[in-house]
Amino acid sequence: MSVPAIEVGRICVKIAGREAGRKCVIVDIIDENFVLVTGPKSLTGVKRRRCNINHLEVLDKKIEIPKGASDEEVLKAIEQAGLTEFMKERIKVKLTPALLVKQ
Repeated sequence: MSVPAIEVGRICVKIAGREAGRKCVIVDIIDENFVLVTGPKSLTGVKRRRCNINHLEVLDKKIEIPKGASDEEVLKAIEQAGLTEFMKERIKVKLTPALLVKQ
């Protein structure tokens, strides 16, 4: 299985930090290490913020949103794709040795 690309609209799971285990959507790509993600907060509890791509696990799901889309646009796209319940689900994050070493 090939790894899905880091791209606008890609759904990810945060695997580090206080929002670990929550799903978010990539809204913009800042550089090769950072992306702008949002939950949106009202749906998943993830605030719109910059996030290191090493702290994200990319999923195979993607929604159609323009670059820099507002939280309202992201919410609408999630609803249209029928992923509202999927996005609300929390994931139990398994700490991999690689993550433990980085801290």
